[in-house]
Amino acid sequence: MKTSKPDLELIFLNYNSDFWIEKALTSLQKFYLKKTKLNVVITIVDNASSDSSLESVAECCPKGKIIKLDENLGFAEANNKALALSEARYTMLLNSDVEFTPGSNLDELVAYMDANPKVAVVTPKLTFFSGKLDPASHRGEPTIWASLTYFARLEQLFPQSEKFAQYHQTFKNFNEIHEIDACSGAAFLSRTALYKKVGLLDEQFFMYAEDLDWCRRFREAGYKIVFIPNVTIIHHKYKSGIKQSSQSIAQKTQFHFYNTMLQYYDKHYAKRYPTVIRWLLKYFLALKKGGL
Repeated sequence: MKTSKPDLELIFLNYNSDFWIEKALTSLQKFYLKKTKLNVVITIVDNASSDSSLESVAECCPKGKIIKLDENLGFAEANNKALALSEARYTMLLNSDVEFTPGSNLDELVAYMDANPKVAVVTPKLTFFSGKLDPASHRGEPTIWASLTYFARLEQLFPQSEKFAQYHQTFKNFNEIHEIDACSGAAFLSRTALYKKVGLLDEQFFMYAEDLDWCRRFREAGYKIVFIPNVTIIHHKYKSGIKQSSQSIAQKTQFHFYNTMLQYYDKHYAKRYPTVIRWLLKYFLALKKGGL
């Protein structure tokens, strides 16, 4: 039953994504908001867009709250602007390039969280338009071994192996509810009350790895991250990232993609391994950034 205090706040991050944010909000209204029994509020954080996307937002989501930033602060810092103000029991980060379907019943995610107080984060089954799972929504901790087997394509060769497929945990049953180490910030539903315990998103990550880091901090605080496949959302991936149509934006996001790998290593692993490991990682990432 709806209450005065929001049950769920949906936070969309927008950056020059006119067509996609309109598609996301229109499909949200059609397939979820018209049916939900919860008190849901919508916030759009705009990272200093220069297109007409905010006009589209105002037209298709007139009740949505807009937080307009004067500069592009990146994923973590921009989302934190909304997270810090949220009064909802749960918040859900959503990319501007997601699309809701008849299977996108977010009430089921909230019901699961209500019934499982030791769960900090849940993710729906995030799929590409083709129906294939977005692997970023179903990840293990990027340990040295998990990262090595992923980049060496051993995970691709042995997807059912717990030894070689640790990063995307492809050996697990995608049709059953189960724990994972991390999900994607593109569809990330979390328990608001825990922010004071683990903190907000780490703003040293401009984009990428902030979701991995946040999930790790929730796990270290004794909470679980859960994958719920019976709720689905489509992710039209790369519409504002590495493969974005603007070459300059694509190059910048590619830089952040590889740079944050080193940042994540420095934060969580550097003290556990000799300096030579960091040198090798830095050299490898430099090769990847150069396309070699």
